[in-house]
Amino acid sequence: MGWLWAIIVGFVLGLLAKAIIPGKQHSPLWLTTVFGIIGGIIGNALARAFGIASTPGIDWGRHVLQLVAAVVIVFLGDMAYMALRGNKQRA
Repeated sequence: MGWLWAIIVGFVLGLLAKAIIPGKQHSPLWLTTVFGIIGGIIGNALARAFGIASTPGIDWGRHVLQLVAAVVIVFLGDMAYMALRGNKQRA
């Protein structure tokens, strides 16, 4: 069940990150989901480092850190995807 939740949360985080980043992102949906999963994992690690991993009620701090990490990962990942894709089209 943990993997299913990771995929669902990664999908949602990836889509939210794509909506926040200005301009058009060219990475496919499956890659955006992977970037969202990675962002969620990094956000959880940051929340643990800051001591806000589990709080009573809704963990807003953890969710914000996950979203911020997902935005950064989707942005950087899309740049890397376009750099690799552009090199393949030139060859």
